[in-house]
Amino acid sequence: MEKRKGLVLVYTGNGKGKTTAALGLALRAMGHGCRVFMVQFKKGNPGYGEIQAIYKYLPDFKVVQSGKNKMSPDGVLADDENGVVLDGFNQGKEALCSGEYDLVIFDEINVVMDHGQLAVQEVTEMLSRRPEHVDVVLTGRNAPEEIINLADLVSEVKEIKHHFKAGVKARAGVEF
Repeated sequence: MEKRKGLVLVYTGNGKGKTTAALGLALRAMGHGCRVFMVQFKKGNPGYGEIQAIYKYLPDFKVVQSGKNKMSPDGVLADDENGVVLDGFNQGKEALCSGEYDLVIFDEINVVMDHGQLAVQEVTEMLSRRPEHVDVVLTGRNAPEEIINLADLVSEVKEIKHHFKAGVKARAGVEF
């Protein structure tokens, strides 16, 4: 990949599709020969369709799942123990700072910060120390203002309508 300034991209909001947007960007980057690393907070199910596809078809796409994957009745991912969160963060930070990857995704990190399980300052410090060429994606609801301010791109995914409210259950290939 050519020498360039890495970007910080944030996908936030209450709508469905933040992780999907990050994965689409990863697929695009890999099509151009980039190496990708993703740490997923609050998600620990290796049976997710995207995780299965990554393992099967994208051996250069490294994924770490750091969470129990428990959903509350209102559809919000439940908190994990702080040690699980910190372990995932440290693995992601190590991958980011190594310079080995062109794109590093921190999936659901905004939720982790919003719930007070990871200090915003730790994330901003990590971002300031990353190698210049590395792009970073931060996903999840309620992105902190400090993260929004330092980002190069912020997209808010807004829910207009969701099939869950009509009683449609989560489906393989759509939700997981």
